[in-house]
Amino acid sequence: MSKMNKQCANAIRALSMDAVQKANSGHPGAPMGMAEMATALWGLNLSHNPNNPHWINRDRFILSNGHASMLLYSLLHLTGYALSIDDLKDFRQLNAKTAGHPEYGFADGIETTTGPLGQGIANAVGMALAEKMMAGTYNTEKHTIIDHYTYTFLGDGCMMEGISHEACSLAGTLKLNKLIALYDDNGISIDGDIRGWFTDNTKERFLSYGWNVIGQIDGHDIAAVDAAIKEAKKSDKPTLIICKTLIGKGSPNKEGSEATHGAPLGADEIAATKASLGWNYGPFEVPEEIYQAWDARTAGDQREEEWNSRFDAYVADHPEKADELLRRIAGELPDNFEEIFAAALKSVNEKEENIATRVASKNALDLLATNLAEIVGGSADLTPSNNTFFKGSRDLDITTGEGNYIRFGVREFGMAAIMNGLALYGGFIPYGATFLVFSDYARNAIRMSALMEQRVVYIMTHDSIGLGEDGPTHQPVEHVESLRLIPNLYVWRPCDAVETLVAWADGLKAEDHPTLLALSRQNLPHQTRDAKCLEEIARGGYTLLENPAAEITLLATGSEVELAMEAAKELNARVVSMPCVERFREQDEAYKVAVLGEKKILAIEAGVTRGWYEFADAVLGIDTFGASAPAKDLFPHFGFTVDNVIQKAQALLAKA
Repeated sequence: MSKMNKQCANAIRALSMDAVQKANSGHPGAPMGMAEMATALWGLNLSHNPNNPHWINRDRFILSNGHASMLLYSLLHLTGYALSIDDLKDFRQLNAKTAGHPEYGFADGIETTTGPLGQGIANAVGMALAEKMMAGTYNTEKHTIIDHYTYTFLGDGCMMEGISHEACSLAGTLKLNKLIALYDDNGISIDGDIRGWFTDNTKERFLSYGWNVIGQIDGHDIAAVDAAIKEAKKSDKPTLIICKTLIGKGSPNKEGSEATHGAPLGADEIAATKASLGWNYGPFEVPEEIYQAWDARTAGDQREEEWNSRFDAYVADHPEKADELLRRIAGELPDNFEEIFAAALKSVNEKEENIATRVASKNALDLLATNLAEIVGGSADLTPSNNTFFKGSRDLDITTGEGNYIRFGVREFGMAAIMNGLALYGGFIPYGATFLVFSDYARNAIRMSALMEQRVVYIMTHDSIGLGEDGPTHQPVEHVESLRLIPNLYVWRPCDAVETLVAWADGLKAEDHPTLLALSRQNLPHQTRDAKCLEEIARGGYTLLENPAAEITLLATGSEVELAMEAAKELNARVVSMPCVERFREQDEAYKVAVLGEKKILAIEAGVTRGWYEFADAVLGIDTFGASAPAKDLFPHFGFTVDNVIQKAQALLAKA
């Protein structure tokens, strides 16, 4: 930036005030307060290229306090991204690129969707981890091709959310020194002065995590913020820069007040603010010299051209590694993946193993993922129970960045949001595991995976009362159905090793949605299938047992498929296995009619019953909490017996 002064920061303030005022909705105070912080970072330190927002070696910037979205939109517009002044005028309007909170995919330069506070900093941890792992895999002694920073802005709300503790604690342990967080320490939230409910010693907190901490510094001093960023780059730890700011900076009557947090300033206050700032321009008007000072396109092209030269030399020396890197960044699986899957399916089907689907999941990873460089994952301190450490797993070396297995610790929410950061970075298919009941802890990050259409795989084991003695605190009852309610999340509850393998293949191939596997603790029997059945598993629901003379259809998932098959021996019935409702819904109407049949349907699943009435006339399920007892006692206690299935079926048939 050739002309760095207060007016460059004031351009952010003016655009933010004007956009919020025009929309009559939004948060002007935070962008106004962070304007100098943004000017120091984006004007003097950020390595990026507006002409190619997807340049591999760009710095990543995440606005964790996403309500300050006009800060990011103003920066993208001013620095030369494809975000016009008309886009800013459309702030918060239907189909606009400039949504109320930054949304991934809406406009170039938005690295992640933020708004649920604390998840942005966790995404940033994931991106910094991705950079470290990519560098550890592809950099050589001669060639450094992955070498950039991840920056994030965060506010008091992010600090208060527990996920910031989970993610930042792990970031310190992993020594993610390319992560630099700038804390907008303005002391104000919606309810007012935070000293009534937030008195943490933030500096000591982050020092205890193993972070480098700089400040407090004056967040309105561009030179001081610039110096702090440059100092942070020298650290061998992640860095928190504490920037003391005034929310609504420049507003004569509302500066420092919660009145600027979540409402327009009003036309009179905007006029007074612009006068106090010396900004003598109309709404959405920015002088050409300010645009020129902000324009980052030429410098961005130069940075990328220099990197391209280095990458060309890397290609010459390491063509196979370069091809793999580019394939991964493009999100493409190896050309032979379908062949590998077909061979694995044949092998698993022929073995006819009676094993828990959590064990089948590990076996599937052994067969499908051992040679996939993009696979990275771990468990929230349940590796032996979740069966997530497979043949190709290597523990992450925090010194070199090599390895592909992460010990997340007991941090379910942080794990899920970090996985989103890994996926958004590009070149990774992350997976993470815990018990299904603890999906509640991770739920909002799972929802964000679905909202952002990210290829993330959640392994959720101990999927029912079948986990036994740990009791109702650990026995999921409502969880599978509640997760099915999240749009664009594909939930698989496989009945055996074959369905588990198909579910894994589906998750690895998914390009626009996350996958969640609900897996059993207890052993489940192999189900015999012909070639047609094997092919149709991938359609989410299929006829496992056909009976042209059937009077009723038994529809089941997971461990209850065995029960349906046993009951069918005593009934004139056919059996449908539906491991993935979302996949089944996508099928053409003729297929769905053929699978469901024309007879009455009894659905069987060890969980809440409500959702199954979409397909079934009656449901055998559990609409209460579980109990503490061995699994062999719990299933009969809750009515999951062959005799009870038969009675339910006969009662359904007896109805007019």
